[in-house]
Amino acid sequence: MANPLRRRSPLDISPAAKLVSYVLLIGWSFIVLFPLYWLAVTSLKLPVDVDRGPFYLPFVDFQPTLAAWRNILFELGDDTLRPYVNTIVVGLSSAGLALVLGSTAAYALVRFTYRPRVGLIALGAVCVAAAYGAILGGVPWQLAAVSGVAVFALLAQAVARRSRGTLANDDIAFWLISQRILPPIAIVIPLYVLFQQVGLLDTQLALVLTYVAANVPIVVWLMRDYFMALPVELEEAAAVDGASVYRIVRSVVLPIAVPGLVATFLITLIFAWNEYLIAVVLSSAKAQTMPLLVAAQDATRGPQWWAMSVLVLIMIVPVIIMAVVLERYISRGILVGAVKG
Repeated sequence: MANPLRRRSPLDISPAAKLVSYVLLIGWSFIVLFPLYWLAVTSLKLPVDVDRGPFYLPFVDFQPTLAAWRNILFELGDDTLRPYVNTIVVGLSSAGLALVLGSTAAYALVRFTYRPRVGLIALGAVCVAAAYGAILGGVPWQLAAVSGVAVFALLAQAVARRSRGTLANDDIAFWLISQRILPPIAIVIPLYVLFQQVGLLDTQLALVLTYVAANVPIVVWLMRDYFMALPVELEEAAAVDGASVYRIVRSVVLPIAVPGLVATFLITLIFAWNEYLIAVVLSSAKAQTMPLLVAAQDATRGPQWWAMSVLVLIMIVPVIIMAVVLERYISRGILVGAVKG
């Protein structure tokens, strides 16, 4: 008779180890899921139940009610709907644009060779700084932008001839990734002045542009490693058959890169969805997002936890549903490139 406690293979673990693993996983699941349960329970309480609590079990410790839900969704309908729509528009738009720009840049850095001259990069930085200074000085932003481009075009050839230093692909990738070393909130005052001068303050476009600029380095970082793990032989075979670069990207690279693109999109969406510090500076009423609404919920009278629980739930539920629906893509996208051989 076979011994039920005997390990069947080197990869199999003993029953005692399995029991310990299950206990640890159940305990960790409780720790992770209890805050969500507490949000849901708190949203069903009256203010008196929150103040006298804690109460954990509906119909046992307290009588549940939908008063907070009615207050947020119906009595304050417009005040809740506008930030919610702003969050959806800004989050999806910025995540989509960051994914397109960052993934194309990551693919180019993996498959093509670049040798930009240091002098041209320095000239471009000087032109951008000069244009920004002109905008702060009262010059119309359209005139400042055109003047900056014109000066760069006039001096580019002369600078290129005299500049000998060049950068490689790895240098460009490191520079892009290094942009995340500086927190975006550190430059929020210049951004505030810039958007104020061009008339974009308190608009969805200002938040979208800022979030795209902040999240493109993350997309490049994630997708560059992903593209490096894809077999280049498939692209070479398509090139031999006469496919153009765009056809190779559309028909070969994109289908096998879907898991990485989905995982990266969800990560950048979460960053934009939950962002608070930049939004609180660049927006007020018209472009207010859900994190600002949650933080400002009756701040003058103290936090109303029952109402804030409803706001947090309607804010996080769409992202949770999206993560559950796309789970198989996310797991594949995270694991690709983890094992190389």
